Amino acid sequence: MARRRARGRNINGILLLNKSTGVTSNGALQVAKRLIAGAKAGHTGSLDPLATGMLPLCFGEATKFSQFLLDADKTYQVTAKLGVVTETGDADGEIVSERAVTASAEEISTALLSFVGDIEQIPSMYSAIKHQGQPLYKLAREGIEVERKPRPVTIYRIDSIAVNGDEVSFEVACSKGTYVRTLVEDVGEKLGCGGHVTALHRTEVGPFAEETMYTMDDLGATKQEGGFEALDALLLPIDAAVRHWPAVHLGPDASYYIRQGQPVMVADRPTSGWVRLYSEKENEFIGVGEVQDDGMIAPRRLLTTN
Repeated sequence: MARRRARGRNINGILLLNKSTGVTSNGALQVAKRLIAGAKAGHTGSLDPLATGMLPLCFGEATKFSQFLLDADKTYQVTAKLGVVTETGDADGEIVSERAVTASAEEISTALLSFVGDIEQIPSMYSAIKHQGQPLYKLAREGIEVERKPRPVTIYRIDSIAVNGDEVSFEVACSKGTYVRTLVEDVGEKLGCGGHVTALHRTEVGPFAEETMYTMDDLGATKQEGGFEALDALLLPIDAAVRHWPAVHLGPDASYYIRQGQPVMVADRPTSGWVRLYSEKENEFIGVGEVQDDGMIAPRRLLTTN
């Protein structure tokens, strides 16, 4: 049987989408993919429909590096309402209980800050974590609840705390796998009143901090004014996903062998960790590698050569 030809343009790069509220991450991806007409695309970590903000979209060869963004630290701006618990942990869910908020602003801030550091979270039944192949949120909608094991996460900082009655807003920087909804629920329980997220905006993902993000309206206007060429200019290069890693420049021989999947020895290299790899040809990014115990760099993820 003949191979099915991929539909769309063969473009490579990363688009920082400013996702709007009320749309799923996959829904936003599909709209952006159609606008850009990319043959291959994927997103790097879901945002809840309620949430807005940074959703990196990887096109073409950039999809090979999406896992590094999935595993990256994140920063969010959060607004929460104390005293009201919902079934989903956010404003999209049905209210299940209400309690009086008796804590002072200082006590609320203290409770929040007590979660900074290495903690454990029990994921919500309305998360995308899978149980026997089924996302938990699908089971929850069927009225099924399963046991979830606590997961270790790290809260690096919580600041910009503002308390106005039963509403609290703050910024949180956290590790991959952190559920902000669960954080708010746990803070609410510590205060004895419960709580849920009413607004969530992601501002940073891994190396992308204070970057220009584009809304779907921005993409539509850009395409109307300048076509695909103007849209392509909004894409970040593939290596932007790992630009916080050290760069290693390879000579002709090392470039050849690394493309063959063989480890190479390079004089100017870090002693450990992951690195960006560039060939001698116009400083071309060719992929990423990892420094082994013997000092050689092993290829881990390489771009496809034409």
